[in-house]
Amino acid sequence: MSSHDAQLPDSQLRFLLPRAGVRGVHVRLNDSWREILAHGHYPPAAQELLGEAVVAATLFTGHVKVGGRLSVQLRGSGALRTLFAECTAQHTLRGIVRLEEGATDVPRDLRELGTDAMLAITIENPGLDPRQPQRYQSLVELGAATLAEAFETYFRQSEQLPTRLLLAADSDSAVGLMLQKLPGNEGDEDGWNRVGALFDTLGEAELQATDAASLLHRLFHEESPQVLAETGLRFACSCSRERVAAMLESLGPDEAAAAVQADGQAEVRCEFCGQCYLFSSDQITALFTPHAPAAEAPARLQ
Repeated sequence: MSSHDAQLPDSQLRFLLPRAGVRGVHVRLNDSWREILAHGHYPPAAQELLGEAVVAATLFTGHVKVGGRLSVQLRGSGALRTLFAECTAQHTLRGIVRLEEGATDVPRDLRELGTDAMLAITIENPGLDPRQPQRYQSLVELGAATLAEAFETYFRQSEQLPTRLLLAADSDSAVGLMLQKLPGNEGDEDGWNRVGALFDTLGEAELQATDAASLLHRLFHEESPQVLAETGLRFACSCSRERVAAMLESLGPDEAAAAVQADGQAEVRCEFCGQCYLFSSDQITALFTPHAPAAEAPARLQ
């Protein structure tokens, strides 16, 4: 990574190409991406997929109203079991990959993940009851080799939004650029095709090596791009003792009690950030008393 790259902030930049009737989002992750990688050791293909998924989730929040969090989830029954990437309304990021035990690599082509593999976009917004958020999930067909191609197809076919997407990730940075045609008849007749031809000149190496302002000027200076907003991004985890307690409750009294070790405590470590939570045997018993307060019971710490 060059010294110039090191000076770039982690940011989401939203922009408009008014003459063409196109909106866009650019995302660059440096420190936040390296923080995510610091909590897991992944083979190269899994690392790239996770970086692209975290960037994609962050790109999508630029065009979708999210009051809670937006996540990208990829599940399979082969070497890659679960990939989870999240961007919140507070502009915080986290992500994780879970591999089959003993797996040393995963397929880079999504079509090789297996017939039962699933890709989904989930939006979670606060509900009237804080313990019952409103969740909206869309399944994305895995008929393409890459995440970018799969998401392009999803937006074009399911949302009727022509979309172009380029994602790139390595061990130092994760970067993405997304263009979408504005709904309706915004822009001139040839605008989308013209901007798409310019987009096609961009490769992954140039995307990672170029800051957002320079990239917009290089690609779209004749379209008079307008920057709408630029937002800083950071790594953060939403785990808490309360959420861990709710997870233990969801296991039931027998399984929760079985988590207690010889020293009389159950240790639960968050896979996203490494935070360790300790519960004594008495504290676990108290979770299942009639006077224990009701709490949300997520299946996992996510």
